[in-house]
Amino acid sequence: MSARDQLLVVIDPVARRTDGESVRIAKDVLGAAAAVRVCLPDGPEDFAKALARRGARRLVVVGDDRALVRAVAVLHQERELASCALSVVPVGATQVLTRALGVPSGAVAAARAVLEGVERRLDLLVDDRDGVVLGELRIPPISGVGAAAGASGGASGGVADADGHHPWLRSCQSFVRTLASRPSRPSRVASVPGPAPARLRVEADGVLVVDLDQPVEGVFLTPGDGGYAEVEVRRSSVGAEAAALRVQARTITVSGADFRYRADAVVAGPVRTRTWTVRPRAWGLTLPK
Repeated sequence: MSARDQLLVVIDPVARRTDGESVRIAKDVLGAAAAVRVCLPDGPEDFAKALARRGARRLVVVGDDRALVRAVAVLHQERELASCALSVVPVGATQVLTRALGVPSGAVAAARAVLEGVERRLDLLVDDRDGVVLGELRIPPISGVGAAAGASGGASGGVADADGHHPWLRSCQSFVRTLASRPSRPSRVASVPGPAPARLRVEADGVLVVDLDQPVEGVFLTPGDGGYAEVEVRRSSVGAEAAALRVQARTITVSGADFRYRADAVVAGPVRTRTWTVRPRAWGLTLPK
């Protein structure tokens, strides 16, 4: 049996919890046509150990976008991306990245692509802290409210009481009931300010694209083809909409006041400066012929 017919199937724990039926289908389809060794890691550390022990087997990740990014990040840190072609069966709620990369949706179609597809070499963005970007990186507008919420609330969304309700929600409901019981009065419609534009300095291959004196609504980086990244800077304007600035570059540096950014499915920061460099054809992904 050839190495191509020997698979190490690493099933992300989130996939097992959220969609066990799709996981079972993927294992059945893969197991019917190849020699499959299944690994069920409990967390990131076990995940990394499983990848390190793959031997000559082809690596198949069953999971969502985060699982795919985690696999590429681990292989990049171990300097194993050049010798390892990844395959992925998307299972989970977050599948924006895998769809954009061309991976079929649905356990059956994705598993068949693993068995019958071909490896495609793709460019990778690597930052100055050795972080990786497979799809799109977004630097959103900075606002005091958003930054405070992200720093304090996190992913949990606050603390709930014994009934599963948030205390602040009870206070709001009580306040609304109080207002509803009062006689209505003529009201003024007040405008709610949107997020404040960010002031960032963006350099592409050492050439200044936008400086701190020009507020921007957002910065977007995407690995392209041929060793260049697509860079788009959306400038803030008053009145007529300002045209977006678009360039291609191998190295992009963004600096300014503390900013957060979303790389694929992960939010990082705040940071004062970060540089991303394109690594041409740095990683391989199995896609349909």
